[in-house]
Amino acid sequence: MHVTFLQATIIAIWIALVMSRSLLGGATLTLRFSPMMTGLVVGIVFNDISQAMIVTAAIQLIYMGVFSPGGQMPSEPAVATAIAVPVAILGNMSPASAVGVAVPVGLLGSYLYQFRFFINTFIMQKFTDKYAAAGNSHGLTLSLIFIPIVASFVLYVPFMFAALYYGAPFIADLIKTNSSSFIFHILNVIGGGLAAVGIAVTVYVIGKRSYIIFFLLAYFVAVVAKPLNITMVTYAIIGAIIAFIFVLAKSEAVTTAKDSIGSNKSGSHANVDDDDY
Repeated sequence: MHVTFLQATIIAIWIALVMSRSLLGGATLTLRFSPMMTGLVVGIVFNDISQAMIVTAAIQLIYMGVFSPGGQMPSEPAVATAIAVPVAILGNMSPASAVGVAVPVGLLGSYLYQFRFFINTFIMQKFTDKYAAAGNSHGLTLSLIFIPIVASFVLYVPFMFAALYYGAPFIADLIKTNSSSFIFHILNVIGGGLAAVGIAVTVYVIGKRSYIIFFLLAYFVAVVAKPLNITMVTYAIIGAIIAFIFVLAKSEAVTTAKDSIGSNKSGSHANVDDDDY
């Protein structure tokens, strides 16, 4: 089991593009916060898209409730996915085990992102302040956009290449050799629990109490329909229909309430007119 030079290089460049925000500008924030696209790239590079997306879906669950105040995250989903998915593919690991690998890797990725900020402070002091004082717009563009991008590539490409080319096969061999040990059983259990934590955080942050019934409905439908081998597309269609019915019923209720209030007001005016006469 190994990662080729080309595979490590492509994934390392992809992560550098995402983390430097040089790919579609601010739109790369979505790529950084969500593992799904990075998992797809890894699957294409390793020619195993299905397994890569299965593992990435489990990693996505633990980051559903993670937020980035000020652009800083407690863990880096893109970096975690770029390492954990190749490890899972090489070691034929379960998604839960891959989650256990992704969490510490993502934590290390957050420190690397902070170090990138540290580098940018020197760029600001060396170039940006000087160009701003001189009113040099071209210099400001260079120091605010292009130099930080180059610095990010210099930082991320060697780090990710070394982690993938040397680290991923080592971790995969280690896990595969000791997969039956007590330690890796704990890793599986923790990895499976982290996905539930991610969903719970999301429900807590964006879920209203009146909407909890929909989460319960989705859970019990998934459990009941599991023997039927229903695809995700079917679940998506059912969810869209339920959402449409809910929105339609809610809008009809609002319209009915407005009509009722309007008719009551009209009746009140009519009674006042009758009393005047």
